[in-house]
Amino acid sequence: METIGLYVSVPVASFRVPRAREYFETFPIPPPATVYGMLLSMIGEVNRRVYEGAEIAIALLSEPEYSVILRTLWRVKNKHSGLGLSENRRPDFQELLTSVRLAFWIRDEETAKNSLTKRIQMSFENPSIVNRFGGLCLGESTYLVDEVKLLKEIPEDVCQFLLNDDDGDLSLPIWADHVGSSTTWGQYSLQEVELNQSIPERAWTKIKRNPILPIIGQINKTQANLFD
Repeated sequence: METIGLYVSVPVASFRVPRAREYFETFPIPPPATVYGMLLSMIGEVNRRVYEGAEIAIALLSEPEYSVILRTLWRVKNKHSGLGLSENRRPDFQELLTSVRLAFWIRDEETAKNSLTKRIQMSFENPSIVNRFGGLCLGESTYLVDEVKLLKEIPEDVCQFLLNDDDGDLSLPIWADHVGSSTTWGQYSLQEVELNQSIPERAWTKIKRNPILPIIGQINKTQANLFD
């Protein structure tokens, strides 16, 4: 199974904890869904379903510094007021990470029709074939990627891998989905791993959407027919 590795650095980033409200906490590492979105942006792919089934492993190479800022954020409190106006905006505290250095590895399913690893490799070998727009970001558009390059081997300074762990303290999204999203999350923990030039099998996450969505669509269609 072909695998490709990337080194990525981001000067400033924040990976918001979904349950956070007045104080916007950040995860210490980007969720698989965020990494997948960055990879698609990098190669200029706008359809996220093209490489569904690809697997991603994530490792934190640095110990980012935490800081807190006060910023104006949009909320929807009054539908009659415009976006970002009146009570639909308010100041909130937000955590930021600085000097984030990461390693990503990507591999394809053996039965995959489209190869994400090959597409990434081609984007480095021949950048002119990439048709994309906007800055390359890891998460919000303000969290611009400073450097991305190919990794030939696992760096010696790998600190922590994001590992699948049913008892872990990190609940992270695998696929961005606001409908029936309970099955699009994974449970993880950050753990130091003894380096032996191989990626722990528990580090791999398969990127896939919610399998119950087609069922929900069928149910809604059936309910709609009852009132025709």
